Amino acid sequence: MKTFPMFLTMTNRRVVIVGGGEQATQKCRLILKTEAHIDILAETLDVELQSLAQAGRISWHKGPIGPAQFAGAALVFVATGCPGMDACLHMLAKASGAVVNVVDQPDLCDAITPSIVDRDPVVVAIGTEGTAPVLGRQIKTRIEEMLEPKLGDLAALAGRLRGFAADRLGPRARRDLWAWVFGNLRAQHAQTGDAAVARIIKTAIASGGAPAAAPAPVALVGAGPGSSDLITLRGVKRLQEADIIFYDRLVDPQVLELARRDAERVYVGKAPGCHSWPQDKINAVLVSAARRGQRVVRLKCGDPGVFARGTEEAEALQAAGLDYEIVPGVTAASGAAAAVGGFLTERGKTDTLVLTTGRLADDGDTPDWVQHITGRSNVAVYMGVRAAGRIVETLRKAGLAQRIHVTVVVNAQRPDQQVLHCPATALEATLAEAGVDAPAILFLQHNHDTALPQPADIATVRRMAV
Repeated sequence: MKTFPMFLTMTNRRVVIVGGGEQATQKCRLILKTEAHIDILAETLDVELQSLAQAGRISWHKGPIGPAQFAGAALVFVATGCPGMDACLHMLAKASGAVVNVVDQPDLCDAITPSIVDRDPVVVAIGTEGTAPVLGRQIKTRIEEMLEPKLGDLAALAGRLRGFAADRLGPRARRDLWAWVFGNLRAQHAQTGDAAVARIIKTAIASGGAPAAAPAPVALVGAGPGSSDLITLRGVKRLQEADIIFYDRLVDPQVLELARRDAERVYVGKAPGCHSWPQDKINAVLVSAARRGQRVVRLKCGDPGVFARGTEEAEALQAAGLDYEIVPGVTAASGAAAAVGGFLTERGKTDTLVLTTGRLADDGDTPDWVQHITGRSNVAVYMGVRAAGRIVETLRKAGLAQRIHVTVVVNAQRPDQQVLHCPATALEATLAEAGVDAPAILFLQHNHDTALPQPADIATVRRMAV
């Protein structure tokens, strides 16, 4: 970020606006929403500002302007409408140490005015760092539609009752109370107003908190194959509700940024050949955290139901008498195919899709997928890089090695994504030449199959970064 969003305390502070025309009036309207004292520096004022000055809502100062007029100001707006004069006034204001916004001159701004959705005391500020104000206004319109007009009144009511709740409830009970208030009572408050809802909240606090609800199930959440914007809305919601998140090695760090800020994050990833977090230990910590009453999320790359050992974790939770919820994610094969502009199936050409793995639990033979390879199939192999030799040998024994084309998608949907194409007979050499040791999906198809984009010469290795 080039700018950092922050809300400034304005009570008993001073804001200086230089200019008396329409631009200055717009800034004045904005600051009048706060408790700041407003000083206008201008020789003349338009009608609206004159009315505000006569009503004592702003202070109007005529005459010469120097650094002294800006001393101690929390914020300065320069809005004379003259670019040259604005630049000179900017220098004077900066000489006094003020934070300055010069209207329509972003290069002279220490602070940029955002688009604002006002549900006082709930305020949403939308900024585009001055690059796209029209987009900021469009986003503001969408949020205005989302937030009911009386939401600020409900927030203010909660603020008045926070002390009452703090005296009687512990931290977790308070968080559950306010989650219940803003999740369950918003519609009622919009209809009945403060008095009726205040009685309901006070009764809940006095009786020990929000009405009892069933313990939240452990959420087995799929984070998608790579990019953080491929997680589902339900997955984001579970992250924002979580008290503790157990996450995998391959989960994009940006996905964790979607979680509640004070949620505990526990890394339980396992690199190939490294067993510092064996599955039994992961199962045990999930059960332990859920038994403590924490809202638990087990965050997995891709989909928790596809080669992610989700079944083992679900069985451990069931054995402990704990509920669980599966939140599906975009599996790696779907993400990899989409990343190269291809499709996993195609009517009339590819009517069989096989998802298989290059690694078995007992590290034995390659899974029995070879029988499914036909001219109308697409076989997606997970965790196949280290099993490349066995895959090629299996194809060779089946008499298919010369007929199969392989598309390898490395780090699908990530900035460092690579795509490799080669015949099956060249798979090991292709992976070695490219230095592939990262997560990859291998697509095995007959040479004439066109479900995924291929180069004209399939023996050519292509690397394509997205």
